[in-house]
Amino acid sequence: MNEIQSKLLNDAVDEMSRLPGIGRKTALRLVLYLLRLPNNEVQRFGNAFINMRENICYCKHCNNISDSEVCGICNNPRRDKSLICVVESIRDVMSIENTQQYNGLYHVLGGIISPMEGIAPSDLKIDLLLDRVATSDIDEVVLALSTTMEGETTCFYLYKKLARYPVAVTIIARGVGFGDELEYTDELTLGRSIKNRQPFTAR
Repeated sequence: MNEIQSKLLNDAVDEMSRLPGIGRKTALRLVLYLLRLPNNEVQRFGNAFINMRENICYCKHCNNISDSEVCGICNNPRRDKSLICVVESIRDVMSIENTQQYNGLYHVLGGIISPMEGIAPSDLKIDLLLDRVATSDIDEVVLALSTTMEGETTCFYLYKKLARYPVAVTIIARGVGFGDELEYTDELTLGRSIKNRQPFTAR
């Protein structure tokens, strides 16, 4: 790509190209598009990201993203409060919600156990999950983690930790193939896997 003569334009392209999946050519096209917009539209565009970064928080109950201390799902009186679905990330909550096959609560771990990446159980929101199970009327915990080796390891770890509590521990059905991540699983398959969940057994 030809050198950009304007330092201001070049700096904007550099920042835009830091986004996942955005190369410098695409970044330049997007920046030039923004350059053609009226100032107030660009300010509104930028302010949306600034406001998100400064004001968004994590639900104190489930660790899902929220605009307030408690997220809309935990606050919804129509949700089944006896059921918790454990997921790796916020994107998994979105994927499961899109299936419209689940009406319980969630718990976002913030990752999965991965010694290769230096992620230990203490780095995840596992203690928060155990506190919820210990202090709330939870009947079932659904493990809906990626079917990778790391996901399986995390499921087994959670199963052992939850064994001390009088709750059923289930896992999503094998409609989600081994090695798959929930984010990339189609809604129909994921919905069926949630509905057809099975008791977790230590293998």
